[in-house]
Amino acid sequence: MQALKGKMFQFEFSNRQSAIFLTAYLVLLLILMGYPDTCGAVCCELNEPEDDVAKFFPESTGFKAYYVSIDQKGGEPLLAKIEKRLGDKFRGFYETIDLPYSIYDIFSKEKKIGYINGVTQKGQFGSIQVFLALDLEGRIRGFYLQKMTNKHARKFRDANFGKQFFGLTLKDFDSYDVISGKASGKVQTIKNPAPEAEADFRAILRATKKNLILMDEFVYLPQSVSSSPGGT
Repeated sequence: MQALKGKMFQFEFSNRQSAIFLTAYLVLLLILMGYPDTCGAVCCELNEPEDDVAKFFPESTGFKAYYVSIDQKGGEPLLAKIEKRLGDKFRGFYETIDLPYSIYDIFSKEKKIGYINGVTQKGQFGSIQVFLALDLEGRIRGFYLQKMTNKHARKFRDANFGKQFFGLTLKDFDSYDVISGKASGKVQTIKNPAPEAEADFRAILRATKKNLILMDEFVYLPQSVSSSPGGT
């Protein structure tokens, strides 16, 4: 059973029937790997992966989905590194060290063209699920709030709000203070569409920075190491 936790299970599909099969199969795998309660409550995965991938990557022809966790990729040292980069501690059900994150590798034929990843963040009235579509350099090309419990959710789901994130990278969010909410540069220009929901606005920005850091640690940094001279 422990050996299963060290593997990434990958699937590729391009039709709705396969998407349904993927969801059912991943749930079964999570149960086998010991994740039934945790993932059932807090995992962040696309409800309609086929439609969402096509929306963010119209040029795509397929995708692969897999789960990774901080515990699997580096354990306590990696958690400490992520918390330092975030500027805040992980806490609660949505930020446990063994929480599995679903990552979607997007392809156009045989060529990888980007990624989609989502995180769950505690909001004022409930959980918020924030998904980012990223290009191969880590720039945001799509922003999606799959779940949000707030009477102002419609304003945050408005396309004009999401477009403010397009083109931003982790470098832009490095200076964003997730505790005080102070920002500079491009992040400072992101306008809150519902000033009366400041807590959820800041939760969304925290989730975005967290998402970018996780993708950097899970995907971009390992790729950089493996492609450098002497990398494995």
